[in-house]
Amino acid sequence: MSIVVTGATGQLGRLVIADLLARGTAPAEIAAVVRDAGKAADLAASGVELREADYSRPETLKDAFRAGDRVLFVSGNEVGLRIPQHTAVVEAATAAQVALIVYTGILGGPDADLILAEEHKATEKLILASKLPHVFLRNGWYTEVYTQSLGTVLEHGAVVGAAGDGRIASAARADYAAAAAAVLTSEGHEGRAYELSGDVAWSLAEYAAVVGELTGREIAYRNVSPQEYLAVLLGAGLPEDFAAVLVDVDRAIGQGLLAGTSGDLARLIGRPTTPVRETVAAALKG
Repeated sequence: MSIVVTGATGQLGRLVIADLLARGTAPAEIAAVVRDAGKAADLAASGVELREADYSRPETLKDAFRAGDRVLFVSGNEVGLRIPQHTAVVEAATAAQVALIVYTGILGGPDADLILAEEHKATEKLILASKLPHVFLRNGWYTEVYTQSLGTVLEHGAVVGAAGDGRIASAARADYAAAAAAVLTSEGHEGRAYELSGDVAWSLAEYAAVVGELTGREIAYRNVSPQEYLAVLLGAGLPEDFAAVLVDVDRAIGQGLLAGTSGDLARLIGRPTTPVRETVAAALKG
């Protein structure tokens, strides 16, 4: 029996494995599911088992899981392709008779009113239909979604969005990774759905103010219409479908759909979630 982390070379997967190791989990008890073993050489060198598989190639998934495994199923990142990919993962986990499947979905679960949520809703239904012992980790927004664009913000002196005064209860990616590691290494979570978000909800205007304070520059929040925001994103080279998803996210933020602070995340990790200011400061240091 192993603790299995899918998407193990991704940003979240790597953090989960690092957290598992920090908690004292033996490397030999961890299996990393990766598409390219060459990108996981460091994991293999640390003693973590590598299992090569690709969500888009169902035949490769038959050896990804073993009976009794506790699996962190990190959702795919290819919007529009995730239902067939996730179906293949759930079917492989079911065939292997894993002991637990922990799925990283989206805040709100079946009630989430977001284009981005549709594939997550479908995946939760697949897992429920499979009858596998499960846990749903409904992740809210990662603060890094915003800090990854700091270069553009500093270049233009503005945070641009269409969220109005809406608030976002984000947390650092490492917080969500710690929650996953906690669930994978402890009991009493089966059948639970955790609504994971930061302790404090903030607005884009407040975010701009934090960036300005930390850089000593004038950073404004420029709230634009959804149509203008779509044009900005397309002008930045984003594919139209993905740009439309981001515009829809800001619509949801404006309606308060990403502002919930349930406290589930802090309770799972046993500490307060990482403040936005701390994540921004770390990103500015590079």
